[in-house]
Amino acid sequence: MMKRELLATYAVMYEGDWCKISKALKENRTVTPVPLDEKYVTIFDEEYPDCFRQLRFPPWVIFYAGDLSLINHRMATIVGSRNISEYGTIATKNCVKNLPHEYVVVSGLARGVDALAHYSAIHQGHKTIGVIGCGLNYPYPKENIQLRNKMKCEHLVLSEYPGETKPNPWHFPWRNRLLAALGNFVIVTQAKYQSGTMCTVKEALELSKDVYVIPWPFYDHNGDGCNMLIQQGANIIPNINFIKEL
Repeated sequence: MMKRELLATYAVMYEGDWCKISKALKENRTVTPVPLDEKYVTIFDEEYPDCFRQLRFPPWVIFYAGDLSLINHRMATIVGSRNISEYGTIATKNCVKNLPHEYVVVSGLARGVDALAHYSAIHQGHKTIGVIGCGLNYPYPKENIQLRNKMKCEHLVLSEYPGETKPNPWHFPWRNRLLAALGNFVIVTQAKYQSGTMCTVKEALELSKDVYVIPWPFYDHNGDGCNMLIQQGANIIPNINFIKEL
């Protein structure tokens, strides 16, 4: 069996679990190939995204739907809270609207900031990439299924989880390393102190990526995490013109 077929079979058997796939590889487990309808690339393939090779735990297999060549463009990762506020909505829309057109917008296809970043990108004529924490065919979150289907046809959706794999809670912080790796930089538009957004920021810093943050009013706790990141040395986005020059 070819290495790529073996990896894809392991990915299906172990529902994309990185550690279980790694163990199976070390033990050289013999398996029967599983026929796959999904498109995928493995770490052994030339088409595999180079940015993922820089990760401490690069995904063994990436399943995808859409235009994989988008990963060869300049990319901006935009992330933030699932419970988006009015200020967060304004910030996210303006970030995408004023981002130079050469950038592909990357986000996590979750509710809130992620979904708005994708919708805004499409509206503004940007291409966009979604990285999800479940299989490409699993309907989660339900309110974003129409958006995901559009992106699967006209943009790009990625996952290291095959087919119908459910969105287990630990998939999302693990998924965030891919969001950080794809972007030339990361923009945070809304975040509280404790949030998955902070995982993405941490991964970005470990990859020596720039992190840009929208400042928030001191009385609005929806943006406490943003202001904390600025206090810790993240790049502040002072105005719209700053985004235009990224």
